[in-house]
Amino acid sequence: MRKFAFAALFALILTGLTFGGFVRANDDHEYAPIQESAIKYKNWTFKTLDGKPVEFRHWAGDKKLVLVVYYAPWCGNWKYESAVVSKLYDKYKDKGFDVIAVNEYGTAAEAKTFFGEKGAPYTVVVESEDRAKVGETSHFNYRRVSGDTRTWGSPYNVFLEPAKLAKEGDLLTERASIVNGELIEAEAEKFIREKLGLPAETK
Repeated sequence: MRKFAFAALFALILTGLTFGGFVRANDDHEYAPIQESAIKYKNWTFKTLDGKPVEFRHWAGDKKLVLVVYYAPWCGNWKYESAVVSKLYDKYKDKGFDVIAVNEYGTAAEAKTFFGEKGAPYTVVVESEDRAKVGETSHFNYRRVSGDTRTWGSPYNVFLEPAKLAKEGDLLTERASIVNGELIEAEAEKFIREKLGLPAETK
């Protein structure tokens, strides 16, 4: 029954019958498909949960594919997706894939509580901590450009290929592959494998 439900949801997304850029499933998930969007993604420097600066261009380095996932630590949909992100990271981190999570609209303390004593397996940085600043973040601007009309937009996913990014200047790329909601795990894995040059998995 679950396989049928997922197949129906995936078919709905592929046919473009989405609502506000995502599909709300019966269990309150907000799945969305991967799509290319002209978001004019810019370089940034944010601090980790421990206050150390991270410049994105330098961090991305010679990685093959990176996922920048913007999230609010109190968001239920991020709680759903975080398990998927960790799973994909663990599976492909040795193949050239990496993840950096950007905390939004919640404090660093809330983020630390979310990830627990062991912390996140991937890098976590903070853009904003104040819910009142929702309309003032780069995260908000990217979402609006890509058609995401959700109030908080958590999670919001951006896939980037470092080799294709500009080597200098503020603008990294004119276009990126984005997800206006939760990743669809099967679609995300297929996308990652293709970008890493890995063969399709056989079931």
